[in-house]
Amino acid sequence: MNIPFVSFEVMHKEIEAEILEKFKEVYEKNWFIQGEEVKKFEEEYAEYCGVKYCVGCGNGLDALFLPLKAYGIKSEDEVIVPSNTYIATALAVSYTGATPVFVEPKISTFNINPEEIEKKITSKTKAIMAVHLYGQPAEMEPILEIAKKYDLKVIEDSAQAHGATYKGKRTGGLADAAGFSFYPGKNLGALGDAGAMVTNDKELADKVRALGNYGSDYKYHHIYQGNNSRLDEVQAAFLRIKLRQLEKWNKERVRIANRYLTEIDNPRVILPTIEKNCTHVYHIFGIRCDKRDELEKYLNDKGIGTNKHYPIPMHLQGAYEELQISKGALPIAEEISATQLSIPMYYGMTEDEISYVIDAINQWK
Repeated sequence: MNIPFVSFEVMHKEIEAEILEKFKEVYEKNWFIQGEEVKKFEEEYAEYCGVKYCVGCGNGLDALFLPLKAYGIKSEDEVIVPSNTYIATALAVSYTGATPVFVEPKISTFNINPEEIEKKITSKTKAIMAVHLYGQPAEMEPILEIAKKYDLKVIEDSAQAHGATYKGKRTGGLADAAGFSFYPGKNLGALGDAGAMVTNDKELADKVRALGNYGSDYKYHHIYQGNNSRLDEVQAAFLRIKLRQLEKWNKERVRIANRYLTEIDNPRVILPTIEKNCTHVYHIFGIRCDKRDELEKYLNDKGIGTNKHYPIPMHLQGAYEELQISKGALPIAEEISATQLSIPMYYGMTEDEISYVIDAINQWK
């Protein structure tokens, strides 16, 4: 049996006619930037997240960078980020000229450890980027308490957590602002690059919108040195269709994950831990194993697709060698990078495919 790491086939087949009809509709209008589809998607996604404002962006990285820029974060400033996350989190900070300061995660959940944050706060610290990694919300309550104590902004990196909840509230509405990616592989994915920032702060939303439109609040009037980062009409139209399916797709991911959690039984394999007060939407189902590479080869040889999130921690990447963080300085991030393995997780997996993955892992010695 061959099971890819991810497949969009079933998902896209179900909505194909609607997608093609919507493309035809947008195409015939001949309006492709900042039109009605973007406006409607922003309204619908803000409502979904339980916030007042949504600003479409060109991608998820910009959805994190632009609010940092709007808050005036700049060179000589510092922003707390998890040591274990995709590099886009740190890049968003770097694009402002500020320095990302890495804080170790809890190895059980992969998310930033609130107990370690305060140790890294200095007079230069201006914000905390709380990443909801793999689809599980970070522990927001203690993070927000620390932020209040030190007068810091908190921005959710919600790129992998569309629809996840913390204490009954959806991600996106848990802090000052949040950035979402709609990269095609996300739980809510466009058919190309796309992103959005959400917030309850009108002043921030207006500034981010202007910054993403060349710093312009209206045509040919530029109040900031801005960027070009706008959600286009075609992607917004596709996202509106997909948003209506998101809860169904997330429920199926949770169902698959529950089979993995209850039926994978191999002492060499460490399953993810779900924090209380959270609902996980399993953008990624990540396991850990001290013989990760051997397990990966075994699964690949049996036709099971895998991925590693992420095999080289950020502080050991060439992109951040300037920070001069030596190997061993962030041992938990390094341990996760060396042991984490992502197994198939997508809408459309059959019961036989799920069973095949489970049986293969259980039989590995």
